[in-house]
Amino acid sequence: MPWGAAMSGQYTLARGSTVVVEAPARLHLGFLDPDASLGRRFGSLGLVIEDMSAVLELARETQAGANLIEAASDTERLSAHLARLQAETGRGEPLRLRLRQAPPEHGGFGSGTQLALALGRAFATLHALSMPTVELARLLGRGHRSGIGVAGFDSGGLLLDAGQGAGGAAAPVVSRIAFPEAWRVVLVMDPRRSGLCGEAERAAMANLPPFPQQRAAALCHQVLMRVLPGAATGDIEAFATGVSAMQAEIGAYFAAHQGGSMFTSPEVRRAMKWIAGATTAAVGQSSWGPTGFAIVASEDEARRVLAGVAAAGQLDPALRTRIVTGRNRGAIVTLAGADRAAVTPEGCRSEA
Repeated sequence: MPWGAAMSGQYTLARGSTVVVEAPARLHLGFLDPDASLGRRFGSLGLVIEDMSAVLELARETQAGANLIEAASDTERLSAHLARLQAETGRGEPLRLRLRQAPPEHGGFGSGTQLALALGRAFATLHALSMPTVELARLLGRGHRSGIGVAGFDSGGLLLDAGQGAGGAAAPVVSRIAFPEAWRVVLVMDPRRSGLCGEAERAAMANLPPFPQQRAAALCHQVLMRVLPGAATGDIEAFATGVSAMQAEIGAYFAAHQGGSMFTSPEVRRAMKWIAGATTAAVGQSSWGPTGFAIVASEDEARRVLAGVAAAGQLDPALRTRIVTGRNRGAIVTLAGADRAAVTPEGCRSEA
């Protein structure tokens, strides 16, 4: 169905209607094959998490002759995305966009992708357009390397994609496993630092050394025989061993662009090193950081290790910590002022 066509039989939005989209953050747990030794480049493992979501609302603006953007950050990018959506669909009437909250920028949470997809889904819902999430991502320039942010927006969970195909085709998701409900993710964040992005990230990726096929094969072995079955059966030891091994390998590969370490922040590295030695945990850094993560077996264990690392003097006072759960659902769309609610495309949940 062309983007200009309405989704049949779903709802009609009255003027003054508002669409609210809550899009979950994700952790990027590592690449499988950055050098395409078998023809598919990257391949990503990722986890969608609760409590770090982007939330925005979009409404028809009747008092102004231009779009209104209310946001403490990302104003320019959101404005550009909205203009692109309007130009591509021919729906150019002025809109009001309000960004309620967002994960830290360039912190390893995939905030750029989630904001873009949240806006795209809100726009499509407001205009009753059929626009699958993968098409929204392509239109707004997201998901170039990894498919987990796009898939996570739709479904949540622990996700594995198979990397880009020939000609840069989007990475297909080949595994989605529900994250164990009892497990917890300890986040250690450094608000003073940012991970690589934009031109700096592109330059770093272009200057990486070759990644031998043998090393890529070892990463795939860890994921297939430890990480995925560990999550599927609730075996935290197998999962933690596999993710930590994967992180050590990939972290060493990217270390030249992270100050010589697998962690962008030395303070985060110190805290994560202590946690790794104190408990069974999947320890690493999400994407370019600076956020570190430790996935442990329970809420009690997460609280214990946070108390322990602080008591040991290994948690810098400037760092921020949070305990979150995995999220086994995608984005949530809420409609206000609709004649009747609709189930949005691609598995997003819709609420009246």
